[in-house]
Amino acid sequence: MAARARVHAALGDPARLSIVDRLALSDASPGELGQELGLPTNLFAHHVKILHEAGVVERGRSEGDRRRTYLRLLPGSLDGLLPTPLRQAPRVVFVCTHNSARSQLAAALWQQRSHVPVTSAGTVPAQRINPRAAEVARRHGLNLDTATTTHLRDVLQPDDLVVAVCDSAHEQLGDRERLHWSIPDPVSAGTDAAFERAFTDITSRVDRLAPAVCPPGVSHARDLPTHRPERGPANSPC
Repeated sequence: MAARARVHAALGDPARLSIVDRLALSDASPGELGQELGLPTNLFAHHVKILHEAGVVERGRSEGDRRRTYLRLLPGSLDGLLPTPLRQAPRVVFVCTHNSARSQLAAALWQQRSHVPVTSAGTVPAQRINPRAAEVARRHGLNLDTATTTHLRDVLQPDDLVVAVCDSAHEQLGDRERLHWSIPDPVSAGTDAAFERAFTDITSRVDRLAPAVCPPGVSHARDLPTHRPERGPANSPC
């Protein structure tokens, strides 16, 4: 009860609520988020400190540009409290550097949870899926056995909703509009535990985003069919 009260108190300020709304679907650096919300640096830092002490947000250093940090919502900290702003997109594209683990897992999970088509790609794709990514997928009822790696330039279309699931890919995408999930690279750690942590993180984020994205022409989730169509491999664009 005390922990819940701290969260509600932390959200009881319009500026802090705006920060949380912005982080609901995408991570952000303190600088870009403070500028977007029009908050002075010291005031923004004060609000982030309160949210951090309430267990709502955390700060992590970029795995790409180590000078940068990103704010993110702590998994489960706002279960049942977050709004679900609606976005329309003909397709979702999950992007990481090598397209061998995080983006593949995100696409496979998305296929289970959304009617919106999905694919994945990399900025510097590896030759094959990481074996540990395939293993963690199998442990959770997903199949990456037929998935292949792809370069972003070969799949990206103008209206795609891009979700960068690693810091390096996010920092390489320039001005392209996108969402950003600052998920630590499990391949670097090379352990089953790291892949499980990444899978858990991706799952919570997909579960937050999927209800907020609808195909073009659909204005509300109630307009969607009651069952999801059959899907192809995790890297399939349909």
